[in-house]
Order: sequence, then C-alpha cells, then structure tokens
Amino acid sequence: MFAQKFEYTAPKTLDEALHLLANGAKPLAGGMSLIPMMKLRLAAPEHLVDLRALKDLNYIREAGGQLHIGATASHYDIESSALLRQKCPLLTETAAAIGDVQVRNLGTIGGSVAHADPAADYPAALQALEAKFVLRSEKSERTLSAADLFVDALTTALQPGEILSEVIVPIDDTRTGTSYLKMAQPASGFAIVGVAARVRQNAGKISFVRIGVTGLSNRAYRATAAEKALEGKTGSAADIQSAAALVARGVDANSDLHASADYRKHLAVVHAARALKTALSRIA
Repeated sequence: MFAQKFEYTAPKTLDEALHLLANGAKPLAGGMSLIPMMKLRLAAPEHLVDLRALKDLNYIREAGGQLHIGATASHYDIESSALLRQKCPLLTETAAAIGDVQVRNLGTIGGSVAHADPAADYPAALQALEAKFVLRSEKSERTLSAADLFVDALTTALQPGEILSEVIVPIDDTRTGTSYLKMAQPASGFAIVGVAARVRQNAGKISFVRIGVTGLSNRAYRATAAEKALEGKTGSAADIQSAAALVARGVDANSDLHASADYRKHLAVVHAARALKTALSRIA
C-alpha cells in the first residue's frame, strides 16, 4: 500500500524546522517507524519536515560530566562511537542490537525514542542509564526524565510542535558493569522482551543497581523492586535469581502473536538474571 499524498520540506536550519512544526507539520528523521505506518495508512501527516540533514541535531559529545547525543544521530553512529564505547558501553551495545544494518544506518535515536514503540530497545537502556531528554519547540525548551517521557504504547509527553532534540546521559566513572540482553522477534529484530542492567559494587557488596525493561508492557520501565532487592547483596546466583523474579511482578504484560503475557514474564525474569550476571562480570 502507498502512503497518502503529503507535502515534504527539508529545512536548512533548526529554527526553520521548529517554525514549520509549530504550524502543524510533523517531524521526519530516519523514517524507520513513520514511513511503514504511513504505508499502512495508520498515520497520514499532511506535511513532513525532514530533520535528518540538520547538523544542529546530529552530534555525540561530552560536556559537563554528561554525554550529549543529538536526536538525529543514527543507531550506527551510536554503535560505532569511540566516545560512547568508552564512556557508555551500554548504549553502544543496545544500538548494535537494533534491527539490521540498513535500519541501523537510517534509524535515529530521537526517532526511536519519540515513536515509543513498546518493543524498542533504547528505552530499556535509557531507563537504566537515568537519561534526560531535551524537548524543543519554536518558543520553549524543557527537559524530562525517562519516567516522565514515556507515557504509554506509542505515546510520549511530547506536545504538538515539539521535537526531541537531545538525549543526555550522565557519565558514570565508577566501577560499574552494564549489559543489554533481549529475545528478539526473528523478522523485525524488535524485542519480545529486553532487559538492561547497570550494577556497581563496593567492598564486595552491590551498592547500586538499575534495571530497565522493554517489550513486557505498554512502555519501558525501571524494575525498582528488583533493584532494591539486590542492593547490599553480594551478587550471588541466589541473590540475582531472587531479584530477577521481581522484574515482572505486578506488571500488566502484553500478549500478541509473538508471545503470551505469561511467556513474556518468564522471558523478563530469565533475561534480567542473565543481564545482571553479565553486568557484574563486566565490572572493571
């Protein structure tokens, strides 16, 4: 099926793009999510504004103890970034797990996050990394946490005329290990369930842990009960299993042709345990 007719504009500046968006146009980045929806007539924007060529949105840099990633940085940009590999390996590992080579070269972090697919990979990692998101419109700018940005399936806190312009990740210089693991849909590569883990040890005890989960429910979330259960423990196999058992407890799990709700919960527990074990083994 073909998309309905639409107007297309490739602005030369970010200000021009924001002005067009303020007047009812919709943003286009890599198009990996939006274009298929348009072809299926699930979305029918009348005017698309292409953000991909805007240099003001395409960067990966370090400043003020934080990593700043422009919204149009591609998955491949993130996967191959030497800076991110050194300062935030969880993000490079997650980007490398997305789709295939074509998707990673075209898709962008901003487009993926703003689309908020329940099976997307980035949200789990960004929850575990306690990332912040800069939202810009023609007249305003605000910063939200992951907990505030992701609202529901395919729904974020972005308002009409706003774009996600930047992802900010705090740099963690402590002895921390990270891991992202998922069970992927064979055809699309989307996560049936994916778990990101970030763990820190001090004097033989786990002093800090963050666990992000995607694919299980309508939006990615932090498994705070599992985090609290693991803090102060040695990280033994029994400790990890007990904590992992909590990641899906009380969660309204999705059920579809790929996996039932019960199977998704089982996968979440299994992948949480594996991600935590891997993260612990990577503590430098």
